[in-house]
Amino acid sequence: MALITNAIKGTLDTLPAESYKVQYVEAAMREIAENYGFYEMRTPVFEHTELFQRSVGETTDVVQKEMYTFEDKGGRSITLRPEGTAGAARAFLENGLFNEAMPQKIYYLTSCYRYEKPQAGRLREFHQFGVECFGAPTAAADAEIILLANEIFNYLGINNLSLEINSIGCPECRKKYQDALREYFTAHIDELCDTCKGRLDKNPMRILDCKSPADKEIAAGAPKILDYLCEDCSEHFELVKKYLNANNIAFTVNPTIVRGLDYYTRTVFEFVSNDIGAQGTVCGGGRYDGLIEEMGGKPTPACGFGLGIERLLLLMDAQKTEFPERKRCDIFIGSMGEAENVKASQLATDLRNEGLAAQFDTVGRSLKAQMKYADKIGANYTVVLGADELASGKAMLKNMGDGTQTEISLDDFTDNFQSIIIKQAMNGLDGYGIGDINIEALLGGGFYGNN
Repeated sequence: MALITNAIKGTLDTLPAESYKVQYVEAAMREIAENYGFYEMRTPVFEHTELFQRSVGETTDVVQKEMYTFEDKGGRSITLRPEGTAGAARAFLENGLFNEAMPQKIYYLTSCYRYEKPQAGRLREFHQFGVECFGAPTAAADAEIILLANEIFNYLGINNLSLEINSIGCPECRKKYQDALREYFTAHIDELCDTCKGRLDKNPMRILDCKSPADKEIAAGAPKILDYLCEDCSEHFELVKKYLNANNIAFTVNPTIVRGLDYYTRTVFEFVSNDIGAQGTVCGGGRYDGLIEEMGGKPTPACGFGLGIERLLLLMDAQKTEFPERKRCDIFIGSMGEAENVKASQLATDLRNEGLAAQFDTVGRSLKAQMKYADKIGANYTVVLGADELASGKAMLKNMGDGTQTEISLDDFTDNFQSIIIKQAMNGLDGYGIGDINIEALLGGGFYGNN
Protein backbone atom coordinates (compact mmCIF):
# COMPACT_ATOMS: atom_id res chain seq x y z
CA MET A 1 0.00 0.00 0.00
CA ALA A 2 1.45 3.35 -1.05
CA LEU A 3 1.80 6.24 1.37
CA ILE A 4 -1.07 8.71 1.27
CA THR A 5 1.41 11.57 1.19
CA ASN A 6 4.94 12.56 2.13
CA ALA A 7 6.18 15.29 4.45
CA ILE A 8 5.78 18.75 2.92
CA LYS A 9 8.89 20.08 1.22
CA GLY A 10 11.03 22.09 3.59
CA THR A 11 9.88 20.22 6.72
CA LEU A 12 11.63 17.49 8.69
CA ASP A 13 10.57 14.63 10.93
CA THR A 14 12.58 14.38 14.14
CA LEU A 15 12.80 10.68 14.95
CA PRO A 16 13.51 9.13 18.37
CA ALA A 17 17.12 8.41 17.36
CA GLU A 18 17.69 12.18 17.03
CA SER A 19 15.08 13.80 19.28
CA TYR A 20 17.13 13.25 22.42
CA LYS A 21 19.76 15.60 20.96
CA VAL A 22 17.11 18.30 20.53
CA GLN A 23 15.92 17.72 24.10
CA TYR A 24 19.47 17.99 25.41
CA VAL A 25 20.08 21.28 23.57
CA GLU A 26 16.73 22.73 24.66
CA ALA A 27 17.23 21.69 28.29
CA ALA A 28 20.60 23.45 28.37
CA MET A 29 19.08 26.57 26.79
CA ARG A 30 16.24 26.66 29.31
CA GLU A 31 18.48 26.32 32.34
CA ILE A 32 21.07 28.83 31.14
CA ALA A 33 18.35 31.35 30.27
CA GLU A 34 16.77 30.98 33.69
CA ASN A 35 20.18 31.49 35.32
CA TYR A 36 20.15 34.89 33.59
CA GLY A 37 16.64 35.65 34.88
CA PHE A 38 14.74 34.85 31.66
CA TYR A 39 11.51 32.85 31.90
CA GLU A 40 9.44 31.08 29.28
CA MET A 41 6.64 32.64 27.24
CA ARG A 42 4.48 30.76 24.73
CA THR A 43 2.53 32.53 22.01
CA PRO A 44 0.16 31.32 19.25
CA VAL A 45 1.57 29.84 16.06
CA PHE A 46 -0.40 32.37 13.99
CA GLU A 47 -1.11 36.08 14.37
CA HIS A 48 -2.90 38.83 12.46
CA THR A 49 -0.86 39.55 9.33
CA GLU A 50 -0.69 43.26 10.21
CA LEU A 51 1.45 42.43 13.26
CA PHE A 52 4.32 41.22 11.06
CA GLN A 53 3.81 43.87 8.40
CA ARG A 54 4.18 46.65 10.98
CA SER A 55 6.91 45.11 13.14
CA VAL A 56 9.09 43.10 10.75
CA GLY A 57 8.68 45.68 7.96
CA GLU A 58 6.81 45.69 4.63
CA THR A 59 10.04 46.09 2.64
CA THR A 60 11.80 43.06 4.16
CA ASP A 61 12.26 39.77 2.32
CA VAL A 62 10.34 38.06 5.13
CA VAL A 63 7.16 40.08 4.53
CA GLN A 64 7.48 40.50 0.77
CA LYS A 65 8.45 36.94 -0.16
CA GLU A 66 8.48 34.46 2.69
CA MET A 67 5.37 34.63 4.89
CA TYR A 68 2.70 31.92 4.98
CA THR A 69 -0.40 34.12 4.86
CA PHE A 70 -4.01 32.99 4.39
CA GLU A 71 -7.56 34.18 4.93
CA ASP A 72 -9.48 32.37 7.66
CA LYS A 73 -13.20 31.53 7.58
CA GLY A 74 -13.98 34.90 9.15
CA GLY A 75 -12.26 36.75 6.32
CA ARG A 76 -9.29 37.78 8.47
CA SER A 77 -5.74 37.78 7.10
CA ILE A 78 -3.70 35.38 9.24
CA THR A 79 0.02 34.58 9.06
CA LEU A 80 2.05 31.74 10.52
CA ARG A 81 4.78 33.36 12.60
CA PRO A 82 8.00 33.86 10.59
CA GLU A 83 9.96 34.83 13.74
CA GLY A 84 9.41 35.07 17.50
CA THR A 85 9.94 38.69 18.54
CA ALA A 86 6.76 40.21 17.11
CA GLY A 87 4.48 37.75 18.91
CA ALA A 88 6.40 38.18 22.16
CA ALA A 89 6.10 41.97 21.88
CA ARG A 90 2.38 41.70 21.17
CA ALA A 91 1.94 39.46 24.24
CA PHE A 92 3.99 41.91 26.35
CA LEU A 93 1.54 44.69 25.41
CA GLU A 94 -1.72 42.75 25.41
CA ASN A 95 -1.10 41.16 28.80
CA GLY A 96 0.10 44.34 30.49
CA LEU A 97 3.60 43.08 31.31
CA PHE A 98 4.75 46.71 31.08
CA ASN A 99 3.05 47.17 34.47
CA GLU A 100 5.27 44.53 36.05
CA ALA A 101 8.79 44.97 37.40
CA MET A 102 11.20 45.93 34.64
CA PRO A 103 13.04 44.64 32.79
CA GLN A 104 10.74 41.85 31.64
CA LYS A 105 13.04 39.04 30.51
CA ILE A 106 11.46 36.19 28.57
CA TYR A 107 12.59 33.29 26.40
CA TYR A 108 10.78 30.96 24.03
CA LEU A 109 11.31 27.74 22.12
CA THR A 110 9.02 27.96 19.15
CA SER A 111 8.32 26.86 15.59
CA CYS A 112 8.56 29.42 12.77
CA TYR A 113 7.52 29.33 9.11
CA ARG A 114 9.05 30.93 6.04
CA TYR A 115 8.57 30.10 2.38
CA GLU A 116 12.19 29.79 1.30
CA LYS A 117 14.17 27.49 -0.96
CA PRO A 118 14.84 24.43 1.23
CA GLN A 119 18.54 23.68 1.67
CA ALA A 120 20.96 22.64 4.37
CA GLY A 121 20.36 24.92 7.35
CA ARG A 122 17.28 26.57 5.84
CA LEU A 123 13.83 25.02 6.22
CA ARG A 124 10.25 26.20 5.69
CA GLU A 125 9.32 25.03 9.16
CA PHE A 126 12.13 25.57 11.63
CA HIS A 127 12.50 25.97 15.37
CA GLN A 128 13.97 28.86 17.24
CA PHE A 129 15.21 29.61 20.71
CA GLY A 130 14.87 33.31 21.44
CA VAL A 131 15.22 35.75 24.31
CA GLU A 132 13.63 39.19 24.67
CA CYS A 133 14.50 41.80 27.29
CA PHE A 134 11.90 44.59 27.54
CA GLY A 135 12.58 47.78 29.48
CA ALA A 136 16.39 47.87 29.62
CA PRO A 137 17.98 50.74 27.63
CA THR A 138 21.63 50.28 28.55
CA ALA A 139 24.58 48.72 26.76
CA ALA A 140 24.79 46.27 29.68
CA ALA A 141 21.54 44.65 28.48
CA ASP A 142 22.91 44.30 24.94
CA ALA A 143 26.05 42.68 26.29
CA GLU A 144 24.12 40.38 28.62
CA ILE A 145 22.12 38.72 25.84
CA ILE A 146 25.33 38.23 23.86
CA LEU A 147 26.91 36.66 26.94
CA LEU A 148 23.89 34.38 27.30
CA ALA A 149 24.18 33.14 23.72
CA ASN A 150 27.93 32.71 24.13
CA GLU A 151 27.44 30.62 27.29
CA ILE A 152 25.04 28.31 25.43
CA PHE A 153 27.63 27.72 22.71
CA ASN A 154 30.38 27.14 25.25
CA TYR A 155 28.29 24.68 27.27
CA LEU A 156 27.35 22.69 24.18
CA GLY A 157 31.00 22.49 23.15
CA ILE A 158 30.66 24.43 19.90
CA ASN A 159 33.92 25.75 18.48
CA ASN A 160 35.09 28.15 15.77
CA LEU A 161 32.25 30.64 16.12
CA SER A 162 32.97 34.28 15.43
CA LEU A 163 30.93 37.08 16.97
CA GLU A 164 30.33 39.98 14.60
CA ILE A 165 28.76 43.20 15.89
CA ASN A 166 27.62 46.49 14.42
CA SER A 167 25.49 49.50 15.27
CA ILE A 168 22.79 50.67 12.86
CA GLY A 169 22.03 53.73 14.98
CA CYS A 170 18.76 55.34 15.94
CA PRO A 171 16.09 56.78 13.59
CA GLU A 172 17.85 60.17 13.65
CA CYS A 173 21.20 58.64 12.62
CA ARG A 174 19.58 56.69 9.85
CA LYS A 175 17.91 59.68 8.18
CA LYS A 176 21.31 60.94 7.00
CA TYR A 177 22.49 57.42 6.28
CA GLN A 178 19.40 56.62 4.22
CA ASP A 179 20.03 59.74 2.14
CA ALA A 180 23.62 58.65 1.51
CA LEU A 181 22.45 55.17 0.49
CA ARG A 182 19.83 56.55 -1.90
CA GLU A 183 22.47 58.67 -3.57
CA TYR A 184 24.84 55.70 -3.88
CA PHE A 185 22.30 53.13 -5.11
CA THR A 186 20.61 55.57 -7.52
CA ALA A 187 23.87 55.59 -9.46
CA HIS A 188 23.51 51.78 -9.78
CA ILE A 189 19.74 51.57 -10.19
CA ASP A 190 19.84 49.82 -13.57
CA GLU A 191 21.92 47.02 -12.03
CA LEU A 192 19.63 46.37 -9.03
CA CYS A 193 17.02 43.60 -8.93
CA ASP A 194 13.39 44.67 -9.27
CA THR A 195 12.73 44.16 -5.56
CA CYS A 196 15.58 46.45 -4.55
CA LYS A 197 14.53 49.10 -7.07
CA GLY A 198 11.26 49.25 -5.13
CA ARG A 199 13.16 49.55 -1.84
CA LEU A 200 15.29 52.47 -2.95
CA ASP A 201 12.79 55.15 -1.94
CA LYS A 202 11.07 53.36 0.96
CA ASN A 203 13.98 51.74 2.79
CA PRO A 204 17.37 51.61 1.01
CA MET A 205 18.96 49.80 4.00
CA ARG A 206 17.04 46.70 2.94
CA ILE A 207 19.14 46.60 -0.23
CA LEU A 208 22.13 45.81 1.98
CA ASP A 209 20.34 42.62 3.07
CA CYS A 210 19.39 41.46 -0.45
CA LYS A 211 20.36 37.87 -1.29
CA SER A 212 21.02 38.60 -4.98
CA PRO A 213 24.77 38.09 -5.72
CA ALA A 214 24.78 41.08 -8.08
CA ASP A 215 23.15 43.34 -5.48
CA LYS A 216 25.53 42.07 -2.79
CA GLU A 217 28.46 43.07 -4.96
CA ILE A 218 27.03 46.56 -5.46
CA ALA A 219 26.24 46.89 -1.73
CA ALA A 220 29.84 46.08 -0.81
CA GLY A 221 30.86 49.59 -1.91
CA ALA A 222 27.98 51.40 -0.19
CA PRO A 223 28.54 53.95 2.62
CA LYS A 224 28.95 52.43 6.11
CA ILE A 225 26.51 53.21 8.91
CA LEU A 226 29.27 53.64 11.52
CA ASP A 227 30.31 56.83 9.75
CA TYR A 228 26.84 58.30 10.39
CA LEU A 229 26.21 57.46 14.05
CA CYS A 230 25.15 60.26 16.35
CA GLU A 231 27.09 60.87 19.55
CA ASP A 232 24.65 58.91 21.77
CA CYS A 233 24.62 55.89 19.48
CA SER A 234 28.38 55.96 19.12
CA GLU A 235 28.83 56.07 22.91
CA HIS A 236 26.33 53.22 23.35
CA PHE A 237 28.23 51.07 20.84
CA GLU A 238 31.57 51.80 22.49
CA LEU A 239 30.10 50.79 25.85
CA VAL A 240 28.78 47.50 24.42
CA LYS A 241 32.33 46.73 23.26
CA LYS A 242 33.66 47.66 26.70
CA TYR A 243 31.32 45.15 28.40
CA LEU A 244 32.28 42.41 25.94
CA ASN A 245 35.98 43.06 26.45
CA ALA A 246 35.52 42.99 30.23
CA ASN A 247 33.97 39.53 29.90
CA ASN A 248 36.69 38.26 27.54
CA ILE A 249 34.30 37.90 24.60
CA ALA A 250 36.18 38.16 21.32
CA PHE A 251 34.34 40.03 18.55
CA THR A 252 34.79 41.70 15.19
CA VAL A 253 33.07 44.92 14.12
CA ASN A 254 31.33 44.20 10.82
CA PRO A 255 29.75 47.41 9.43
CA THR A 256 27.77 45.45 6.81
CA ILE A 257 25.48 43.72 9.35
CA VAL A 258 21.98 45.24 9.26
CA ARG A 259 19.86 42.14 10.06
CA GLY A 260 16.84 41.26 7.96
CA LEU A 261 14.08 42.84 10.03
CA ASP A 262 13.12 46.51 10.19
CA TYR A 263 12.61 46.81 13.93
CA TYR A 264 16.34 46.78 14.81
CA THR A 265 18.08 49.89 16.20
CA ARG A 266 21.59 50.48 17.50
CA THR A 267 23.33 47.18 18.37
CA VAL A 268 23.06 44.25 15.96
CA PHE A 269 25.11 41.07 16.14
CA GLU A 270 25.58 37.62 14.65
CA PHE A 271 27.40 34.47 15.71
CA VAL A 272 28.79 33.02 12.49
CA SER A 273 30.35 29.66 11.60
CA ASN A 274 32.26 28.60 8.50
CA ASP A 275 31.49 24.93 9.13
CA ILE A 276 27.98 24.78 7.62
CA GLY A 277 28.36 26.40 4.24
CA ALA A 278 26.44 29.45 3.10
CA GLN A 279 23.96 29.39 6.00
CA GLY A 280 26.65 30.35 8.48
CA THR A 281 24.69 32.62 10.83
CA VAL A 282 23.70 30.48 13.81
CA CYS A 283 22.39 33.23 16.09
CA GLY A 284 21.43 36.84 15.39
CA GLY A 285 19.92 39.67 17.33
CA GLY A 286 20.28 43.15 18.71
CA ARG A 287 18.33 46.12 20.03
CA TYR A 288 14.87 47.26 18.90
CA ASP A 289 13.90 50.26 20.97
CA GLY A 290 11.10 51.44 18.67
CA LEU A 291 9.19 48.16 18.30
CA ILE A 292 6.79 48.46 21.23
CA GLU A 293 5.89 52.05 20.29
CA GLU A 294 5.38 51.00 16.65
CA MET A 295 2.89 48.40 17.90
CA GLY A 296 0.90 50.98 19.87
CA GLY A 297 2.59 50.91 23.27
CA LYS A 298 4.60 53.48 25.16
CA PRO A 299 8.26 53.88 24.16
CA THR A 300 10.02 50.83 25.62
CA PRO A 301 13.66 49.88 25.04
CA ALA A 302 14.20 46.23 24.17
CA CYS A 303 16.79 43.77 22.90
CA GLY A 304 17.04 40.07 22.15
CA PHE A 305 18.17 37.35 19.77
CA GLY A 306 16.98 34.32 17.84
CA LEU A 307 18.92 31.05 17.55
CA GLY A 308 17.92 28.40 15.01
CA ILE A 309 17.76 24.92 16.55
CA GLU A 310 18.11 22.95 13.29
CA ARG A 311 21.03 25.09 12.16
CA LEU A 312 22.68 24.67 15.55
CA LEU A 313 22.32 20.88 15.36
CA LEU A 314 23.70 20.95 11.82
CA LEU A 315 26.75 22.78 13.14
CA MET A 316 27.15 20.37 16.06
CA ASP A 317 27.00 17.47 13.62
CA ALA A 318 29.60 19.10 11.36
CA GLN A 319 31.90 19.62 14.34
CA LYS A 320 31.21 16.10 15.65
CA THR A 321 30.14 17.56 18.98
CA GLU A 322 29.57 14.96 21.68
CA PHE A 323 26.09 14.46 23.12
CA PRO A 324 25.19 12.66 26.33
CA GLU A 325 24.01 9.15 25.59
CA ARG A 326 20.29 8.82 24.95
CA LYS A 327 18.40 7.65 28.03
CA ARG A 328 18.43 3.88 28.02
CA CYS A 329 16.12 1.30 29.50
CA ASP A 330 17.32 0.65 33.06
CA ILE A 331 15.63 -2.74 33.25
CA PHE A 332 13.59 -5.04 31.04
CA ILE A 333 11.34 -7.46 32.95
CA GLY A 334 10.78 -10.65 30.97
CA SER A 335 7.93 -13.04 31.62
CA MET A 336 7.00 -16.65 30.80
CA GLY A 337 3.22 -16.38 31.06
CA GLU A 338 0.25 -14.10 31.57
CA ALA A 339 0.33 -14.12 35.38
CA GLU A 340 4.03 -13.37 35.28
CA ASN A 341 3.49 -10.53 32.80
CA VAL A 342 0.87 -8.96 35.08
CA LYS A 343 3.47 -9.02 37.88
CA ALA A 344 6.03 -7.52 35.46
CA SER A 345 3.60 -4.70 34.74
CA GLN A 346 3.24 -3.98 38.47
CA LEU A 347 7.01 -3.98 39.02
CA ALA A 348 7.58 -1.71 36.00
CA THR A 349 5.03 0.79 37.33
CA ASP A 350 6.73 0.86 40.74
CA LEU A 351 10.13 1.42 39.10
CA ARG A 352 8.83 4.20 36.86
CA ASN A 353 7.29 5.94 39.85
CA GLU A 354 10.84 6.22 41.22
CA GLY A 355 12.17 7.75 38.01
CA LEU A 356 13.63 4.60 36.49
CA ALA A 357 13.14 3.53 32.87
CA ALA A 358 11.47 0.10 32.95
CA GLN A 359 9.88 -1.99 30.21
CA PHE A 360 8.08 -5.31 30.00
CA ASP A 361 6.52 -7.31 27.17
CA THR A 362 3.43 -5.75 25.56
CA VAL A 363 3.59 -7.70 22.29
CA GLY A 364 3.12 -11.32 23.43
CA ARG A 365 6.60 -12.47 22.41
CA SER A 366 8.31 -15.68 23.46
CA LEU A 367 10.88 -15.32 26.22
CA LYS A 368 13.70 -15.72 23.69
CA ALA A 369 12.23 -12.92 21.56
CA GLN A 370 11.79 -10.74 24.66
CA MET A 371 15.48 -11.08 25.49
CA LYS A 372 16.46 -10.21 21.92
CA TYR A 373 14.31 -7.10 22.20
CA ALA A 374 15.89 -6.17 25.53
CA ASP A 375 19.31 -6.43 23.88
CA LYS A 376 18.24 -4.30 20.89
CA ILE A 377 16.97 -1.46 23.08
CA GLY A 378 20.15 -1.55 25.16
CA ALA A 379 18.56 -2.48 28.48
CA ASN A 380 21.10 -2.17 31.28
CA TYR A 381 19.57 -4.99 33.32
CA THR A 382 17.10 -7.82 32.74
CA VAL A 383 15.13 -10.05 35.06
CA VAL A 384 12.90 -12.98 34.07
CA LEU A 385 9.73 -13.96 35.91
CA GLY A 386 8.41 -17.51 35.71
CA ALA A 387 6.19 -19.65 37.92
CA ASP A 388 9.16 -20.58 40.17
CA GLU A 389 10.12 -16.91 40.65
CA LEU A 390 6.58 -15.95 41.61
CA ALA A 391 6.38 -18.86 44.04
CA SER A 392 9.73 -18.19 45.71
CA GLY A 393 9.53 -14.40 45.56
CA LYS A 394 13.08 -14.27 44.17
CA ALA A 395 14.61 -13.87 40.71
CA MET A 396 18.02 -13.42 39.08
CA LEU A 397 18.92 -9.88 38.01
CA LYS A 398 21.35 -9.86 35.07
CA ASN A 399 23.78 -7.01 34.42
CA MET A 400 23.80 -6.81 30.63
CA GLY A 401 27.12 -4.98 30.63
CA ASP A 402 29.23 -7.74 32.13
CA GLY A 403 26.85 -10.70 32.38
CA THR A 404 27.00 -10.97 36.17
CA GLN A 405 23.84 -12.12 37.93
CA THR A 406 22.55 -11.21 41.38
CA GLU A 407 19.63 -12.70 43.24
CA ILE A 408 16.95 -10.12 43.95
CA SER A 409 13.84 -10.29 46.13
CA LEU A 410 10.55 -9.42 44.47
CA ASP A 411 9.32 -7.96 47.75
CA ASP A 412 10.19 -4.25 47.72
CA PHE A 413 11.67 -4.89 44.29
CA THR A 414 12.31 -1.22 43.49
CA ASP A 415 14.32 -0.59 46.68
CA ASN A 416 16.28 -3.79 46.17
CA PHE A 417 17.01 -2.96 42.52
CA GLN A 418 18.18 0.55 43.40
CA SER A 419 20.53 -0.78 46.06
CA ILE A 420 22.06 -3.32 43.68
CA ILE A 421 22.62 -0.96 40.75
CA ILE A 422 24.04 1.82 42.94
CA LYS A 423 26.48 -0.67 44.47
CA GLN A 424 27.51 -2.05 41.07
CA ALA A 425 27.78 1.42 39.55
CA MET A 426 29.99 2.61 42.38
CA ASN A 427 32.19 -0.45 41.95
CA GLY A 428 32.39 0.26 38.20
CA LEU A 429 32.05 -3.39 37.23
CA ASP A 430 33.60 -4.02 33.82
CA GLY A 431 33.59 -0.29 33.10
CA TYR A 432 29.88 -0.24 33.74
CA GLY A 433 29.74 3.05 35.58
CA ILE A 434 27.35 5.65 36.88
CA GLY A 435 26.92 7.27 33.49
CA ASP A 436 25.46 4.08 31.99
CA ILE A 437 22.32 3.96 34.08
CA ASN A 438 19.74 6.47 35.15
CA ILE A 439 21.68 7.06 38.36
CA GLU A 440 20.76 10.75 38.46
CA ALA A 441 17.16 9.73 39.10
CA LEU A 442 18.37 7.80 42.14
CA LEU A 443 20.71 10.46 43.47
CA GLY A 444 18.59 13.51 42.65
CA GLY A 445 20.86 15.02 39.98
CA GLY A 446 19.71 17.52 37.32
CA PHE A 447 19.96 17.29 33.56
CA TYR A 448 22.07 20.37 32.86
CA GLY A 449 24.23 20.17 35.95
CA ASN A 450 25.25 16.52 35.48
CA ASN A 451 26.60 16.64 31.97
